[in-house]
Amino acid sequence: MLVVNPNICIDHTIELPELLPGHVQRPRTGVDTLGGKGVNVARVARRYGERPIVLTFLPRDDRARLLHLARLEDADLQGVEVDGTARGATIVLEDSGRVTVLNEPGALVDDLLWRTLLVRIRELGATERTVVCSGSLPPGSPPDAYARVVELSHEMGLTCVVDSAGDVLARALAAGADVISPNLAEAEALLGQSHPEGVDPTGPDVESRAGAAVRELRARGARHVIVSAGSHGAAYDVGDEVGWSSAPLVRVVNPIGAGDSLVGGLVRAMEVGVTWEDSVRIALATASASCEDPLAGGVDPARVDELVVALEPARRLSMGEAVSR
Repeated sequence: MLVVNPNICIDHTIELPELLPGHVQRPRTGVDTLGGKGVNVARVARRYGERPIVLTFLPRDDRARLLHLARLEDADLQGVEVDGTARGATIVLEDSGRVTVLNEPGALVDDLLWRTLLVRIRELGATERTVVCSGSLPPGSPPDAYARVVELSHEMGLTCVVDSAGDVLARALAAGADVISPNLAEAEALLGQSHPEGVDPTGPDVESRAGAAVRELRARGARHVIVSAGSHGAAYDVGDEVGWSSAPLVRVVNPIGAGDSLVGGLVRAMEVGVTWEDSVRIALATASASCEDPLAGGVDPARVDELVVALEPARRLSMGEAVSR
């Protein structure tokens, strides 16, 4: 798989009993790792023995450091060099399970640099089956950047999976993305609906809302849609119907990157020939397993297998359960 992660990042993860704003504190740990949603997707694939390529814009000021972090975990990181520094992300893990993330902006790029990146996609994608577009775009990027990747992928006969949000996702959807994987909040925002919760929604209608989002997003052009709903599970298309699979119970250490792990597990399963519906269940188990690991995208394949077996049987959402509210 070729993973397009344009807004590369350096994650700084710290652990402490409790974050106290306005105080000087001394965390127990402080670890730097290569970061970005696509990096997490690729990390999952490597745990299964695959050799995904992560393609990005490489800021010159931090190029050596980024490549060093990639070598530390045997990641294949390639890119188009740009001026500036890499963005950072500070991830604070508290003993209670609460997580705080501070995401900085990336290096400035422009349309010409994106054209150069598309040339690299054409070169590197020649031996791949799937292109994954993952994460936010750097400042200055054209809003149809992922839509261009979708079009190029289809021109090359490749499957294109898009994991993004907002107008960037809307344009990729209109371009005919093969698979999109928003969480429920992202899906509803795209559909013009307003629900103020984050990645772990609440309320008795989570399943019906996720199902309705799947139906509407498929109607807008996606071949396949999976809408994750945090610890509840995920809704997804099954032919002309909508399926629901509940998430297994796990001990959450770090939920950051669970959605990326879902994509990594999904694409890996699809590439080895697993059916769409079974790939979704593997993806959900992968996302859950990643929550038990302190490293975003860190999964144990054996644990994924255990969780797949532990999953409740998937069920279909009726028309009444999967309607807009």
